[in-house]
Amino acid sequence: MYKGILLAGGTGSRLFPLTKVFSKQLLPIYDKPMIYYPLSTFMLFGIRDILIISTPSDTPHIKDLLRNGRQLGLNIEYKIQEAPRGIAEAFIIGKDFIENDDVCLILGDNIFYMSDQVKDFQEKIAKNTGAVICGYHVPDPERFGVIEFDENDKLLSLEEKPLNPKSNFAAVGLYFYKNDVIKKAAKLRPSARGELEITDINLEYLHENRLQAMRMCRGTAWIDAGTPDSLMDAAQFVQMIEKRQGLKLSCIEELALNLGFISLDQFEKLILPFPDSSDYKKYLQKILLEKSCA
Repeated sequence: MYKGILLAGGTGSRLFPLTKVFSKQLLPIYDKPMIYYPLSTFMLFGIRDILIISTPSDTPHIKDLLRNGRQLGLNIEYKIQEAPRGIAEAFIIGKDFIENDDVCLILGDNIFYMSDQVKDFQEKIAKNTGAVICGYHVPDPERFGVIEFDENDKLLSLEEKPLNPKSNFAAVGLYFYKNDVIKKAAKLRPSARGELEITDINLEYLHENRLQAMRMCRGTAWIDAGTPDSLMDAAQFVQMIEKRQGLKLSCIEELALNLGFISLDQFEKLILPFPDSSDYKKYLQKILLEKSCA
């Protein structure tokens, strides 16, 4: 069984001054807060026990939004990361939450649109013997951790921001680990920039021949919404899909209903307090009517 850790810390310095007094993960991506998108990714993978790690100042605001998650059929807990000491510190902070389970980590500013490929990931994860990471084709791989595959899609190498990338596949902020990731994180030493690096953990799994990587295929999308340009790109992408389809992306209330996390009665009670003037509520009321008449 996998538990989820949503890392929503950091200073959001690339988005300053938007983030001077406001959490990056609560900034809008078109019609909903950024944090809805990684949260919905957990839900699509059937992960209902979720730990949100954020800063001392941002955590109360995220709690106000999501509470304990029970209204969505989830169990959401919270812990503080006092300073940005690296992605891998999430497993140290979350040790008591993870306990004896395996864990999925998602970065709070990463937005995934996987469509039917979620099923392929689920099959891969079910056979995970160590770690599974995700690769996405980008035009500028030198800006990222780069995954090299052989002709059979086997992972050959993983390099952090190489001058001469061996592929165009970037390692993105979605990771699945067996429980021993806790011990590996505890043994890490800070890098030159003073952080516990997730790449160091992935390289250890690679050296043990226990690291797998999956390519996100064409028709999927990944956006790191950590800059003003990518924030705008993400909003425009979501707007385009929703207008074309008439369906919302990462609508956590609708997902909770469709996935069987909550009943139709619970869904109706959940959306009742939403403002009547909200287009978001009108969409959910339409879902309610369709489901009631089905």
